[in-house]
Amino acid sequence: MDFKDELKQLAERVVKLKERIQTEEATKNAFIMPFIQCLGYDVFNPLEVVPEYVADIGIKKGEKVDYAILKDDKPAILIECKWWGENLDLHNTQLFRYFTATNAKFALLTNGINFKFYSDIVETNKMDEKPFLDFDITSIKDGVIEELKKFHKSYFNIEEIVNSASELKYANEIKALMSNELKTPSENFVRFIVGQIYPGRATEKVITQFTEIIRKSLTQLVNDIVNEKIKSALDKENEPKSDNISVVENVAEQNLSKDENENKIETTEIELEGFYTIKSILRTKFDANRITYKDTQNYFGILLDDNTRKTICRLWFNGVKKYIGLFDANKNETKYEIKAIDDIYKYSEQLFQIVMHYDSGQINRPVQQAEPTN
Repeated sequence: MDFKDELKQLAERVVKLKERIQTEEATKNAFIMPFIQCLGYDVFNPLEVVPEYVADIGIKKGEKVDYAILKDDKPAILIECKWWGENLDLHNTQLFRYFTATNAKFALLTNGINFKFYSDIVETNKMDEKPFLDFDITSIKDGVIEELKKFHKSYFNIEEIVNSASELKYANEIKALMSNELKTPSENFVRFIVGQIYPGRATEKVITQFTEIIRKSLTQLVNDIVNEKIKSALDKENEPKSDNISVVENVAEQNLSKDENENKIETTEIELEGFYTIKSILRTKFDANRITYKDTQNYFGILLDDNTRKTICRLWFNGVKKYIGLFDANKNETKYEIKAIDDIYKYSEQLFQIVMHYDSGQINRPVQQAEPTN
């Protein structure tokens, strides 16, 4: 079972059992310890996870945080737990004190349903007031799973997480800000727009009139963008498909409505990194503008000429392990595990052969570079 499936299974467990969980201790045992295990850590090994970790603060001794996940025998992630029915916003002050008293770079406040990850992005060694990752496990999105996967024991790298956490923190704040402006435009936002389009003086009456106009315009703009995406997707769906790859894709796409697909597909940074790596390989022999991609719920397809009948390869990056799928002359796919994005360069010759096949009808079977995974 891969990382995503483990989280989904835990989410189902939370929904099923939460009404029977009445204490903080029961929440730890039923929800939070299994979550730590999903991250690849042995909750019963004190070399990996320490319960009741001592975080003395100045002259105040005996302060303890519920769990500390260790990295190189030092606390890397502090975890403060609450009963699933508690409001976490009332408890971040306590975790703030623990964070300051240790060398941990990350802190997690959770009630087993809501998870708030903190770091010291704004000021070094001082926990931020706002989390950089905040989610409800019962409605977790694929993009969040990709970010959470970075905390898995197999991939944990403090420097990489800190770099992505900073961008994620501000991206989330920007999205929240824009979401609020879409629903209820603030006076400052309205004044900014009015200053760009209205030639007269921005009196209070003008601001009041434009507030509703701007709100309606933004709503219509979002609707237009969504409708255009749906129309574009439906147009592509109606394109004729003949080879084995296209038939499989067509059947899969028909199982869900287009709206559902749009909501569930989320292109991740690592998928785009893989795409640009493959594009950089192929551009040495082919026009780079011909290399495109199409994301699906299960895999990330790299295409030639934006044509699903000319699939160059597939990136299977949704699980803890990552694979590149290469095809032979009969369109049979073989998956090869890659440990890092740079491993894709091992398959440069096969990628060249596949594109040459689409251009000239000639292709050799991929040369095996690693043990394939069926």
